[in-house]
Amino acid sequence: MTRNTRRGFVALAGFSLAAAAKRYRVAVIGHTGRGNYGHGIDTVWRAFGNMDLLAIADADDAGRAAAAKRTGASRLYSDYREMLRIEKPEIVGIGPRWTDQRVAMVTAAAEAGAHIYMEKPFAENLVDSDRMVAAVRRNKVKLQIAHQMRTSPFALKAKALIMAGEIGEIQEIRTRGKEDKRAGGEDMMVLGSHLFDILRFFLGNPEWTTAHITTNGREIGPEDLTQPTENIGLVAGRQISATFAFASGVHGYFSSRAVADTHPLRFGTWIYGSKGVIFLPNGIYPDGGLHILRSPAWLPDAKHQWEAIPATPDPGIRNGPEIANALMVADLIRAIEGDSRPCCNEEDGRWTIAMIESVYAAQKSGQRVALYNYRDKELVPR
Repeated sequence: MTRNTRRGFVALAGFSLAAAAKRYRVAVIGHTGRGNYGHGIDTVWRAFGNMDLLAIADADDAGRAAAAKRTGASRLYSDYREMLRIEKPEIVGIGPRWTDQRVAMVTAAAEAGAHIYMEKPFAENLVDSDRMVAAVRRNKVKLQIAHQMRTSPFALKAKALIMAGEIGEIQEIRTRGKEDKRAGGEDMMVLGSHLFDILRFFLGNPEWTTAHITTNGREIGPEDLTQPTENIGLVAGRQISATFAFASGVHGYFSSRAVADTHPLRFGTWIYGSKGVIFLPNGIYPDGGLHILRSPAWLPDAKHQWEAIPATPDPGIRNGPEIANALMVADLIRAIEGDSRPCCNEEDGRWTIAMIESVYAAQKSGQRVALYNYRDKELVPR
């Protein structure tokens, strides 16, 4: 585990909704029929006693009315730029799952001086990622991406177990996508972004990537570029296998393969250590879970069985259907009030897109693709 990874874990350990006293003016941007409101980006605010959701912007009339009824927002706008100008919110939720308007929405919110909680994936590509990173930093606002595993009590407990040496030294980490009808390129973009973020959560930044991408056993080509189910940019491939190398000499793996039989529990992370294994399903808390096998053989036997490990949030977190997003928003508030970095900020978002693009670049070149800290140089060739 890297020094920076340890520091990030310690910073996350103490946040609490109960500590938040300041009231915040909140507005939400959605677009019904064009990415909608993401996974609860519009409703998370009711988990807080100090968040006033004042306004909703949605270009769709019926969707806007439905959002008002759902959230209780009293002021409605068809144009989010007008809403930002008039309402002057301190925090903006950017909900659409589609990425075709992502740069414009993030830039407008940042230029309005609003902090941002937004749906994933971060962007369609690295060019758009750079534009949003620049807008956020130029306007000195905080941005948090809804990779909810970052604040899941199960993920935090897994990291604590690793730091305590419960599975020894990490040998490798394996992740798999959901492998539903989106298996392959769409799975990597939509759900693989969670897993790539988790790889960095445990191992730090990757150094290089190798990959193999096929469709029905055939190497992909330009003709395999397709528009996925939702507008998140072009994707390719129905079978993807990627390897990421980290500074510690540990490798992280991602796979997504179109098959007739699948199961939701395959969508998760397996962490193999010298003394045992941790399995972390990628579920939105309180779903998911955490399991440990304390066996260097990595197999259960008469003496070693899988153990379910309980994990609960900070007592100041109010339980409810919004808790997974609420944990992320609580961390955003911590960052705002402490002038620190949110646990899944614009840099983290850019890394997920860089890792995705590096997979395609590695397949195209048939070689390793180097990844660097983007503060110094580009992550992958454009």
